[in-house]
Amino acid sequence: MMRQAGRYLPEYRELRAEKGGFLDLVYDTDAAAEVTLQPLRRFPFDAAILFSDILIVPFALGQDLKFVAGEGPRLSPTLDTNKLEDLTRHPERLEPIYETVAKVRAGLDEKQTLLGFAGSPWTVATYMVAGQGSKDQAPARKMAYAEPERFAALIEAIADMTVDYLSGQVKAGADAVQLFDSWSGSLSPEQFDKWVIEPNARIVKAFKAIHPDIPVIGFPKGAGEKLPRYAERTGVDAVGVDETIDPEWAHANLPADLPVQGNLDPLLLINGGEALDAGVDRVIAAFKGRPHIFNLGHGIDKTTPIAHVERMISRVRGK
Repeated sequence: MMRQAGRYLPEYRELRAEKGGFLDLVYDTDAAAEVTLQPLRRFPFDAAILFSDILIVPFALGQDLKFVAGEGPRLSPTLDTNKLEDLTRHPERLEPIYETVAKVRAGLDEKQTLLGFAGSPWTVATYMVAGQGSKDQAPARKMAYAEPERFAALIEAIADMTVDYLSGQVKAGADAVQLFDSWSGSLSPEQFDKWVIEPNARIVKAFKAIHPDIPVIGFPKGAGEKLPRYAERTGVDAVGVDETIDPEWAHANLPADLPVQGNLDPLLLINGGEALDAGVDRVIAAFKGRPHIFNLGHGIDKTTPIAHVERMISRVRGK
C-alpha cells in the first residue's frame, strides 16, 4: 500500500519518536531500512516501498530542507523570488538513500519486490517554487504561465536529477520504481501535457535507456479524464489510479493489458466493515482481465486501524 512504511504502525511511531525529526529518520539508513521493512513483518505484502521523501531531489539540487512539526516540509530559498542557477548542487545527498535501498534489499526475501520512487517534476517544482505545499499550487502555476522558459529550465533540472536518482536506487537493489505526481490534478489539459506528460516521458525514456527491464509505474493523482493520455504518451509500464476515478471507467479507457495499480479509497479502509469488503470486491472486479496491483488510491492515513488492514488483505487474498 502507498505509504505502507509507517504512520499507522505503533512500531513506526516509536522509532520516529526515538529518532526525532523526519529528515533525521530518512537519513539514518539503518532506521529508514527498519521502517521500510516493518510492514512486511506484520502483513503478507508482495513488496516493500522505500521509506524516503519526494523532496530529497530538491535537497540534492541545493535547497535547504526541513520538516516543521504539524506543518510539513519547508524548502529554502524559494524559487519564486530566487534563481535555480544560484543554488549549489549536492548530489551526495542522494547517497544515503541508496544505502537504505541496499540494506532493505538485503533484508527481503528474494521473492519480495522492492519499490523505489521519486516525485515527478511538476509536483516537485510546486514545492521548490513555493517552499512548501500550497492549496492549489498557484505559485508554480503562475510562474509556468508568466515565465515558461524559466519554469521549463526548473522542470528539466528536476527531470535530469530524477533519472540519476532512480538509476541509483536500481543499482542499489530496487526492482521497480514509481513516479509520484501528487499535484497533477491542478493543471489545465494543455498545462498537463506540457508539465506532466512531457517531463515524465523524458524521464522514462532516459531511465529505460539505462535500465530497459526495470518497470516504471506512473501515478498522476487527480488526472481524471487525462489519465489515458498520460498512460499512452509517457511510456510507463503501469499506471496508478486514484480513488476519485471509477475503476470500471479506467479499465474501459486505459490501453488494453496495461497493468494498473489502485484504487481503494483510504477513507474506506479507515471505515472498515462490510463497506470495506464491498469496496475491495468492486476494485478487483473492475480490473479483472488485466494485470492489477491492488493498492489504495492514495496514501494510508495514520489513523487507519491495523485490524482493517488485516481484513482488507484477507479479502484480497480470498479472491
